[in-house]
Amino acid sequence: MLRMLGIPIEVKTSGVDESVLDQSSPESYTADAAELKARAVANRCSNGTWILAADTTVVLDGRILGKPDSEKHARQMLSLLSGKTHQVITAVSLLRAGTDSADGFMTCTDVTFRVLDRAWIEGYVATGEPMDKAGAYGVQGIGAILVRNINGSYTNVVGLPLDETVDLLSRAGIWRPFDGGGL
Repeated sequence: MLRMLGIPIEVKTSGVDESVLDQSSPESYTADAAELKARAVANRCSNGTWILAADTTVVLDGRILGKPDSEKHARQMLSLLSGKTHQVITAVSLLRAGTDSADGFMTCTDVTFRVLDRAWIEGYVATGEPMDKAGAYGVQGIGAILVRNINGSYTNVVGLPLDETVDLLSRAGIWRPFDGGGL
């Protein structure tokens, strides 16, 4: 999505093990994961490099639904989400390598699923799309047909809330749209 805006980026994986984070609060978990990812990448970058990291969490009734570990697990998650409204929380952390300061934000979007029968769940799982997605679905793919309603940011559900991210980059003086500036 950042490339779509013309922002030059280099993608680096953090290698962070999110399973060690406290999951008692979905909001704290998501914020901690985003900052931990940013700091892990910053430790491998030269001083002055800007790092933007995000973590997206799917939450149903206070329970975090991570990425499924099997097709059976994906079917279970989709059954839980069927006909219900859940939250998609994304935390974004921005920091500059070699410094201790970080800035960021968190946003939440309500997503309501249509009622899914067994054939829909089986058919969607068979596409393979749910296997690397929090909550076992991707709204930016064929999983869009599972969603009845989104109340809030669509790009948050995709995984990076662009409105808030652009504001964050602008506040830091890194990038502003339409002014010819860049990273």
